[in-house]
Amino acid sequence: MDSVYWACAFVLTCMAFYKYVLPVLKRFDAANTARIAQQARDVQDANAHVRHALDVADEQVEAVQEIRVGAATHYLFEAQAFSSREEAEEMRARRVGVVARRFYEELPSAMMARGPEAAPRSPLSARERASQRWKRTIH
Repeated sequence: MDSVYWACAFVLTCMAFYKYVLPVLKRFDAANTARIAQQARDVQDANAHVRHALDVADEQVEAVQEIRVGAATHYLFEAQAFSSREEAEEMRARRVGVVARRFYEELPSAMMARGPEAAPRSPLSARERASQRWKRTIH
C-alpha cells in the first residue's frame, strides 16, 4: 500500500509541474528568445542606442498611479496629481526624455574618464551616480 501512495504523490507532482511550472518556463523561454532576437537586430540598427537609452530611462522613472477620491479619479506622478491620465503620461514621457537626454549629456565626460590616466572610480555604480544627479529635474 505504501508504494501506491508514493505513485500517487509522484503523479500529482508531475501534474502540478505540468500545470504551474511548465507555463512559467515557457514564458521565460519566449522572453529570452525575444531578447536575443532584439539584440541581433540591434547590431544592424544604427539608432538602437537611442531606444536602449529610452528603455533604461523608462525603467528609472516611476509609473503613473491611479487614485480614487470619492467618485473622482486622479492620476499621481512624482507627488503631483493630474485630472487625466493623458496629462500624467505626458509629464512622465517628458521626464523619461530628460533622463535619457542627461545620459547623452554626461556620456562624453564618462568616456573621457576611461582613459589610462583616469581618476580612481567611485564606489557607487554608474546608475547610482546618475540617479543622484537626475533627481533634480523638471516637475
